[in-house]
Amino acid sequence: MLSRQQLIQQIKQKKSFLCVGLDTDIEKIPSFIKEGYADPIFEFNKRIIDATRDLCIAYKPNAAFYERHGVPGLQSLIKTSEYLPKDCLSIIDAKRGDIGNTSGMYARTFFDRNAAGMDFDAITVAPYMGNDSVTPFLAFEGKWVILLALTSSVGSKDFQYLDVDGQTLYETVIQKANTWAGADRIMFVVGATKSTEFSNIRKFAPDNFLLVPGVGAQGGNLQEVCQYGITKNCGLIVNASRSIIYASNGEDFAEAARAEALKLQQEMEVELVKAGVI
Repeated sequence: MLSRQQLIQQIKQKKSFLCVGLDTDIEKIPSFIKEGYADPIFEFNKRIIDATRDLCIAYKPNAAFYERHGVPGLQSLIKTSEYLPKDCLSIIDAKRGDIGNTSGMYARTFFDRNAAGMDFDAITVAPYMGNDSVTPFLAFEGKWVILLALTSSVGSKDFQYLDVDGQTLYETVIQKANTWAGADRIMFVVGATKSTEFSNIRKFAPDNFLLVPGVGAQGGNLQEVCQYGITKNCGLIVNASRSIIYASNGEDFAEAARAEALKLQQEMEVELVKAGVI
């Protein structure tokens, strides 16, 4: 598990707050990997990890890309989780959220190695069902819960901006969640395409880390995210998936992934210096 202080240390040491998203689509894996290995998904992930581990501070497999393959896909996910570097935050992007009993089972699946072979540091959770759906994950000491707050999806306007007693629903979610646990246990998902909202979010979550998807293929702007959202301890984990892992579909895919990750790391170093984090 990776504590808040260890995460901050990694950011300063690697001069990066990059998370590499392992949204591994079998149809996009280079043909020589698909044809030459019994578990092409794991082999692809392994090479991406080896190429980027010194440039990022987190990895985030998306559960759906593995579950769609049934048992073999879950085996690939388990092997990937075991291979992830211990100095990087391991996030399972599962977006779970249900009544207490069910959430407890989800938590065991991804947090208890003895249950299903996985021991992730953090999980994304949908907070719609409230405290009942979140506290079972917090019951696992040292684990992080990353709550959906303000997403980059088009449909975010359907619910997340609804007025709740004079403030938006996403603001209410952040405020309420911070009564369940502190900034050493709870993070929030905020889409990079919502960069101008970060200043407002920081009013409600001044110390929480924010997991920020949407930089790269989805068009989010790193500099704007940092302008409005960075803190004295960074407070950001910026995820890039497709722009890194699918930078090439040839035999040089790992080298191309590293080159894309390096570009982002170098941009992040500039922002960390500018903010006085390093």
